[in-house]
Amino acid sequence: MNEGQVKSFERLGRIQKELSDGWIDYWTKYSNIDTWQFWVNLLLFILPLIILFFTIDRKRAFHIGFFGYSVHMMAGYIDGFATRHGLWEYPFKIIPFLPISITLDTSLIPVVYMLLYQWTLNRKKNYYIYAFVVSALFSLVIKPILANLHLFQLENGSNYFYLFLFYLFGSFAAKWITNVFVFFERNS
Repeated sequence: MNEGQVKSFERLGRIQKELSDGWIDYWTKYSNIDTWQFWVNLLLFILPLIILFFTIDRKRAFHIGFFGYSVHMMAGYIDGFATRHGLWEYPFKIIPFLPISITLDTSLIPVVYMLLYQWTLNRKKNYYIYAFVVSALFSLVIKPILANLHLFQLENGSNYFYLFLFYLFGSFAAKWITNVFVFFERNS
């Protein structure tokens, strides 16, 4: 690396450390286990996992789990991009040093889409139509409710329609990724 690159890299590292320290300080003061928002986030994290445990089709657990992992990854990438670019933010978190919402990206969103995926497989329904509906529910109903509770907030001119497009893209991409691996498995 040349000298300019080294200085730039070191400066970004310092900024990243300050940002991380700032989030931990913010969480300690405003978003810790003494707040009701922390407990709502924790409930929204644990409850979907409990529901999934009792409702997942155990014969297709690996298939549905792979799909859910794909949803989780897409949600994490999209959320990471959006929070890093200031499109939205989470004023209350379970874990302070991650920019994304662990509650949504690791539990609620993947579990809801996994159960939808399972339902469409078992009933031979069109996943895309129902994913469109669930994406609309997340972006136009659930996220505004979370915003009213101050658990989520849009920033910098972002809006719920953009959020809907992100949900739609993530849910479709997870299905396409899963379809590729199902194709490989069936044609091996």
